[in-house]
Amino acid sequence: MTVLARDIMTPSVKAVPESWTMDHLARFLTEHEITGSPVANDHGDIVGIATLKDIAEFRWSSDRKPRAWARLTPEEQLEVRRLRLAFLEEMTRLPVEVRDIMTPLVFSVDETTPVRDIADIMMGEHLHRIFVRKDKKITGIITTYDMLKLISDKSLTRRCADGD
Repeated sequence: MTVLARDIMTPSVKAVPESWTMDHLARFLTEHEITGSPVANDHGDIVGIATLKDIAEFRWSSDRKPRAWARLTPEEQLEVRRLRLAFLEEMTRLPVEVRDIMTPLVFSVDETTPVRDIADIMMGEHLHRIFVRKDKKITGIITTYDMLKLISDKSLTRRCADGD
């Protein structure tokens, strides 16, 4: 019997509001020991995903030197540093919201999708998590951890092998 999405998904999806601050998101992810969460709009619809990687990339990009740095004169480099510091100082006064850093693309599969197809999608798109839906409603999430269950759980491993 083929193993389906609904057989390995985590049914409780912890969605965060897109209006949360980035710091609130970081605390939430840390407290729940997860690396990412779906993002919901004011109507409760999933509109994206926000991860620790998104937070790190936002923080890292604010410290990064522009590609043309080597072509600038020392005076121009000094001016760029001054402007960047002034800009970042202003940015810290405004909280960065989840909607500002999230990935707005939501990948999902139907509950009846075979796990082999899910593995192909996750590997092809370089995903660490994918949502599971029934009709248009998100009913769960499958993470790389959930996919590892296929190897560690002998009965699931047999079902995968028998499904071929």
